[in-house]
Amino acid sequence: MTTDRTPKIMALTTHSIFFDAYETGSDTLTTQKKIWALAQYCQSSDDFVDIVPANNNLTLYLKEPAQLAGWLPRLLDQWHELKASDFISRHHKLATRYGGEYGPDIAHVAKHHNLSVDEVAQMHSSAKYHVLFLGFKPGFAYLDGLNPQLFTPRHAEPRLSVPKGSVAIGGEQTGIYPESSPGGWQIIGHTDFRLFDINAASPCAIEPGDTLEFVIQEVLK
Repeated sequence: MTTDRTPKIMALTTHSIFFDAYETGSDTLTTQKKIWALAQYCQSSDDFVDIVPANNNLTLYLKEPAQLAGWLPRLLDQWHELKASDFISRHHKLATRYGGEYGPDIAHVAKHHNLSVDEVAQMHSSAKYHVLFLGFKPGFAYLDGLNPQLFTPRHAEPRLSVPKGSVAIGGEQTGIYPESSPGGWQIIGHTDFRLFDINAASPCAIEPGDTLEFVIQEVLK
C-alpha cells in the first residue's frame, strides 16, 4: 500500500504558484480528481486571474504579489482536507459517426488489433472518459479511459489538415479535434459537438474533470 506524500509547491513568479502532486503516491485518477477539487476551491476566491489544472498539477495566477505568501500554506492545508469525491463534474454525451469518410483510419486501427470496424466502434463508445486537461489547441481535451485494446501509435507523418470534430486515437489516449488543424492521431470518427466557441461566455464546452461518452450515431464501412 502506498502512502500519500506531500505535494511539491513553489512560487514561479511574484504572482504565480505551481502545485505538483505527481509523486504523492495515489493513483493518477484519484490524484487528478483532487487537483480538480482544489481548482474548484480556488475558483471560489477572487484572488486569482487564472487557474490552470493539468496532469496531476495546478498552476495559479494571482492578482497581487501580496497574496502569494498566504496561499502557499493554504493550498497544502486544503489538499490534505480534500477527497477525490469532493470534486463535482459534468457529463457529456457526444453523438458520433464512426468509419467511412468520417473515420478514414478506423480500418487501420481494426487491423492493427485484429478487430472488426464494428468492434472498434463498440469498444471506443462503451467507455466512460475523464477529461484530464486541455491543450494542443483551445478546447482539445485529453481523455483518460481508452480501452487498452485500442491503444494505437500515431501516424509517422502527421496530416496537414484534420477536420474539425474528428474523433481520434493517439497512443494511449483518445480525443476530439476542436478545429481543423494538422495532426497525427488515428481518425476513427466524427462528432458535431462544438468544443470551442470564442464568443461564448465559457468558450470551452468541455472542462478538465468533466466526463463524457461517445454515443454511436452510425458505423460506416
